[in-house]
Amino acid sequence: MSTSLPVPALRRALPPIIQGGMGVAVSSWRLASAVARRGQLGVVSGTALDLVLARRLEDGDLDGSVRRAMAAFPVRAIVERVLARYLRPGGRAPGVAYTPVPRLSIRPGRAVQELTVLGNFVEVWLAKAGHSGPVGINYLEKVQMALPAAAYGAMLAGVDAVLVGAGIPRHLPHLLDALAAHRPTRLPVDVAGDPGGDHAVTIDPPDLLGPGLPPLERPMFLAIVSSEVLAAYLTRDPAIRPDGFVVEGPRAGGHNAPPRGRPVRDERGQPVFGARDQADIGKVAAVGLPFWLAGSLGTPEAVRAAVATGATGVQVGTVFALSADSGLTPELRARLLARLRAGTLEVLTDGDASPTGFPFKVAQLEGSLSDPAVRAARPRLCDLGYLRSPYRKDDGRVGYRCPAEPVEMFVRKGGSADDAAGRACLCNALSADVGLGQTRPDGRTEEALVTLGADLSGAGRLAELYPDGWSADQVVDWLLSRAPA
Repeated sequence: MSTSLPVPALRRALPPIIQGGMGVAVSSWRLASAVARRGQLGVVSGTALDLVLARRLEDGDLDGSVRRAMAAFPVRAIVERVLARYLRPGGRAPGVAYTPVPRLSIRPGRAVQELTVLGNFVEVWLAKAGHSGPVGINYLEKVQMALPAAAYGAMLAGVDAVLVGAGIPRHLPHLLDALAAHRPTRLPVDVAGDPGGDHAVTIDPPDLLGPGLPPLERPMFLAIVSSEVLAAYLTRDPAIRPDGFVVEGPRAGGHNAPPRGRPVRDERGQPVFGARDQADIGKVAAVGLPFWLAGSLGTPEAVRAAVATGATGVQVGTVFALSADSGLTPELRARLLARLRAGTLEVLTDGDASPTGFPFKVAQLEGSLSDPAVRAARPRLCDLGYLRSPYRKDDGRVGYRCPAEPVEMFVRKGGSADDAAGRACLCNALSADVGLGQTRPDGRTEEALVTLGADLSGAGRLAELYPDGWSADQVVDWLLSRAPA
């Protein structure tokens, strides 16, 4: 059984608004900072922050913010190694590709862990700088191989909450307890074809940073779930019990839990969700832990209705993603807002796009990977690998595969051609959403793929209030207002 360390003051002052942790740096430190300054839980996306750090440095870190955060990191030698490898004063020349970053594996080398720890530290440190509001970080349980080093970096920067979804995060409480005490620890990793194998990714904090570091404050852990059954399972055993839940419905942006029962698709190819895919909120409340509702709840009325059901509040993504403080490129945001104002912006649930196999919400936008023709024209490759999965090879060793890699390569590794059909390279596309897309040898830059929630009514009302766009501050004001429907 894990021995829980003290959690921060966030537990004693739970905010009604959690800003969603979206994409790769869409929920950037600037967005999280703006929300946290208002006393709400600002959340940075924890996905691929090693890549984000490296590419920001290669783009020159022109405002110096990254290096300002790196100067606060406790081990200068790690900072110097990362700067020496990635910093390009003045930024990359036009058409120059980004330097590859080391890929995740069950046995990560020192360079991988150092870059991951530092990337997460930088994002959280910047989000927390200059105010006392609460900051969280959002991870995908599917990206298991990054979790120990990523969470450790965030905790070194004083993160107040860790949110984890896209899986069953039963090992997170023990991991956070161990990292708070700088203890060596391991996180079990699923390996396809070897369900009984003892596979884990390990981290040894004293070896990485050296001895003598003071204990860290153990952050609050919020499990992102889609059903009352999973909430009840996670609370049954103190060793895996979270401090609270975010209960996501199937209309939430990003990844959704697959529909329960026999798979059915509508006339547009979308997975069909039914009553069984809506959590029983009464049963979630009966568990006795604080919880927030998510999915089509980005309006003042939805906030009040959620609280009336017993929820602490709501997690909101889309209206923050479209705000001027999010990490989306100005060009992408302008195109999305133009379609929103015209009433032509549409978000579909794509059952095939994500290599995880989970349904994924996709904003329909010309020239992006939402267009099947654009997706089909992109050469298939997997050179980032955050969503690749370990599998047991015939010789007993562990290999790695991704359904978005070349089909023949995936099949050669034991995958199915059917599982590879229609997949998009989310790692490269989501990086392109925030202006960090790779430049290919032919001069082509990776195309974007934007995810938003299915309900755009809140964003539409904000567009009427603020025709020239809105800030995160204005979103918070509006959500906490008594605005009429």
